[in-house]
Amino acid sequence: MIKVVVCGASGRMGQTLGRMVKESKDLELVGGINLKPGSFFGVDIVESKDAEQLLKRTKADVLIDFTVAGAAVENVKMAARNKVALVVGTTGFTPEQRSVMEKAINGNVPAVISSNFSVGVNIFWQILRDAGKLLKDYDIEVIEAHHRNKKDAPSGTAKTILQILDESAGSREKMYGREGMTERKNEIGVHVIRGGDIVGDHKVMFSKNYETIELSHRAYDRSVFASGALHATRWVVGKKPGIYGMNDVLNLIKK
Repeated sequence: MIKVVVCGASGRMGQTLGRMVKESKDLELVGGINLKPGSFFGVDIVESKDAEQLLKRTKADVLIDFTVAGAAVENVKMAARNKVALVVGTTGFTPEQRSVMEKAINGNVPAVISSNFSVGVNIFWQILRDAGKLLKDYDIEVIEAHHRNKKDAPSGTAKTILQILDESAGSREKMYGREGMTERKNEIGVHVIRGGDIVGDHKVMFSKNYETIELSHRAYDRSVFASGALHATRWVVGKKPGIYGMNDVLNLIKK
């Protein structure tokens, strides 16, 4: 059994992860970490100040983090100190925060870090790599939508989309929304929608005179992200220390 601790245990994603770990035959939920103590599918939730003791007491194998950037950095450092493997789906890191995490992880523990753990999204990214190469001379627009409480914008998934497009279609200026008199240039338009309980929608439009090609992915439930995270949890145990992505977990070839 792989012993799992979930950060952000009281949040929507934390609750989904906890339930699915509990329902898994090969995973054992041994604790949760949150701002306030409590119970979590039959195990204890501890505050951040007691989290290190929780890892030691339970002899956790994997720490899963879908929280906020500032908290995630500290959780990553704590797990690395205690040789606990990591699955990190938190987004919104600054370059400085990412650097701190990399220094903590490298040489100490294996970690799967991704802006999106959906298997479908990772395949979607692979398709975009090919599309970008084939559609270099098309106008490109990226549209993403999430629930009203999402903190970072654009989403981590959208930022990964933009990185893929830069690599495959050539680097372009990013235009974040438009207002007033505008003239289309060699740019990528980026549009962010926040409302209601939208789980996660991402669309890329490739447009040319007389035609438009659209590639999109829509998530209907957070369990799609949790399912991918648990797949990564099973995969990461026993791997060499270092940072991996879902393309490693899914054995996708980066073209």
